[in-house]
Amino acid sequence: MFTCGFLSFSMLPCFYLMLKAYSTLDFAMHLYKVHFTMTSTYRTIHHDDDDDLQSLGTEKEEYGDNHGSETRSRSQWDDDCPWSEWYSAEDPVKGLELTATWSEKTVESSLEMAELENASPHEAEKWMILPFLSPNLSEGNRVGFASQLRLLVDALNMSFDAQFMEDFVSVENPGSDNLKSSMIVPPPTVLDRVFKDLFHEGSQVAAFAKGEHKISRAIKGAPFGSLFAQFCLHALWVGTCNIRAIAVLWIEFIREVRWCWEESQPLPKIQANGSIDLSTCLINQKLQMRSILLAICIEKKCEMNEDFQDCVGSNEHTYDHMEEDSPVGDKTTSNQKHGDEFDGIQDSPLTEDRLHGSGTTTSRPSMKHGDIQSTDLKSSDHNRRGSAGAVGSTKLLKSYQSMHAPFTQDAPLMTEDMHEERLQAVEAFGNSFSFSAQLEKDILSSDMSAFKAANPDAVFEDFIRWHSPGDWENDDNKESGPSKSPVTKGLKDDWPPHGRLSQRMSEQGNLWRKIWNDTPALPVYEQKPLLDPLREGEKILHYLETLRPHQLLEQMVCTTFRVSADTLNQTNFGGLKQMITKMEQLYRTMASTLKPLQTNHVSGNSETIEDLRRLCVIFEHVEKLLTLASSLHRTFLQAPRLSETIFTDYYNFYLPRMGTGSPGSPEVDEKEFDVKYQVMTRERQSVSNMFSPPTANQSWRKVLSMGNLLNGHEPIVREIIFSVRDSLRNNHYAAHNPRGFQREIETYRMYICGTSNDLRVALSVTSCD
Repeated sequence: MFTCGFLSFSMLPCFYLMLKAYSTLDFAMHLYKVHFTMTSTYRTIHHDDDDDLQSLGTEKEEYGDNHGSETRSRSQWDDDCPWSEWYSAEDPVKGLELTATWSEKTVESSLEMAELENASPHEAEKWMILPFLSPNLSEGNRVGFASQLRLLVDALNMSFDAQFMEDFVSVENPGSDNLKSSMIVPPPTVLDRVFKDLFHEGSQVAAFAKGEHKISRAIKGAPFGSLFAQFCLHALWVGTCNIRAIAVLWIEFIREVRWCWEESQPLPKIQANGSIDLSTCLINQKLQMRSILLAICIEKKCEMNEDFQDCVGSNEHTYDHMEEDSPVGDKTTSNQKHGDEFDGIQDSPLTEDRLHGSGTTTSRPSMKHGDIQSTDLKSSDHNRRGSAGAVGSTKLLKSYQSMHAPFTQDAPLMTEDMHEERLQAVEAFGNSFSFSAQLEKDILSSDMSAFKAANPDAVFEDFIRWHSPGDWENDDNKESGPSKSPVTKGLKDDWPPHGRLSQRMSEQGNLWRKIWNDTPALPVYEQKPLLDPLREGEKILHYLETLRPHQLLEQMVCTTFRVSADTLNQTNFGGLKQMITKMEQLYRTMASTLKPLQTNHVSGNSETIEDLRRLCVIFEHVEKLLTLASSLHRTFLQAPRLSETIFTDYYNFYLPRMGTGSPGSPEVDEKEFDVKYQVMTRERQSVSNMFSPPTANQSWRKVLSMGNLLNGHEPIVREIIFSVRDSLRNNHYAAHNPRGFQREIETYRMYICGTSNDLRVALSVTSCD
């Protein structure tokens, strides 16, 4: 059997025989110049074509150790893509077809033809490429975030059937048999792997802002990389994301959170900046608050240990003296005092801004650093306790002593639902002043006690000048607040300054003044804490343990859509404008569709559930386009023009599908994307590099070469056209056209198309007689 290469390049003698058969001239006495053109087509070898190695790698993954699995994972095209932690996407670019076309040449012998067999495709005049795209881009048969989000929405729809998450796994639940028979529960080994990742591996705080879209915060979910966000992503891929698997995962998750609380272990992947982000979902707020409360408890334990060590060190030197002069009850009282301090005193770092707007209020950094104990000072200074320092040159109104800012307790931490409960509790107070005063009464009373302790001679007006300068009015329109010196010109005779309380503070029965009169002078370390961290921590655990299934699933859906999109948003796709616009549209659509879930206005089989299913379809469209954009970007990394051009054409080709509401519409699937693109000269080398030399396993069948190799790749098909042209001289056409003898026409043509397995030849003859 002759090879196609032999036939193609040795067809010139056959062409001469054809000329002799059809020509009336003496072939031996006539010299023919044969015109020759050639086109060779090359195709990249995709990794899916190597079936033997692929199946071998699969067996190694199934039965081998982790090292074998990791080795295979590194060979995937999307190994460094942001979604690769959760799933491996099929490469949408299955391969490329390159067509190299040589310019027309003139040959006179077979030797000249044989030389062309070694010609490089880089010498061809024109290069055209045709990308082969995966049919799953249009058919929708793929696994990704969108496919799992559909399952999560189905779980949300089922969550309204029970009161507690335990009902979905309890044997006492009437519907449990149906659940058990139809829904897969993750085995213990899978649970161990999930919670090892959540609580033990990579426990450092993630870069929350990285990867988040500017519209991402409009979706009320957990931030990217946080503990609850990672839990939701794991839930997508465990047990086919059914409600029963989610219930098992959630119950184990709460057990881990409780264990961390009871063992004083900080929660991983939680922002620890001392504040609660009320723009996130409620579960994330609770986890944030729990971490802050634990930090407070740990801080108190450290303070207790330090105080106890100091006390022990002092007792070692003065034990005999204390035994003679101090009763036993005094030592008991001292120990009890340390225990009371741990039960809830909340210290906070030195700050310049407070809840009420004062620029000088600070918080106590240590137990009694603000106490004045020198016997050389005046009696008022001697009794000063809990002072954070003088407030500039501001003086007290009655005693002309320096005003001191106290160490104060921070405002109590509150999550969104705690704010709502507190607002509902004070709605009965009627007017806005009573509402505001009651809401802040505990904080206000604590600040007043601390101010009195730091300023024993202070009056109510002094507290107002420090705490709420806007409620102190000067007669001469000159400031005399805490940050300014009073108008005394340095003379005590001009004291006190001319000023008064505002109208709201001077009304009869003012609640602030009543609180002032009833409040004792106590520094923060003697006050009742505004927040009991142990009690609040238990309340958070109770909330998580008794959370209604639909409330959990609603927050999971919001969070999972948000972090799935944020994960995809980290993809490097070369800054394609169409893709940037699509991602922004996706975020806006998600924010609008998920809004009802944030208000608990969703019920089973409602319109919102159908809207969520449609959102999954939109998400799938965007996910497919993003995967294609990423693959094209890395395929044509050195030829970005080709990447942008191909994606733009496919985007316009795919756009009608996105409007149908469901992928795989029959009226659009009949058309295939088969556009060819010309390769510029500067892009040839980068395209050539895509044709990596074939391995022995990939090329063992190709024992005969067709020539014109491109990086070891022989053409999959070669097309050659031989033609002979003759002048119009000495024929009847020239008689009617005096200039006809100057012209030529193609009288003979042979078309040859050959592959490794077949050869096709066509002949055409034109008579000029």
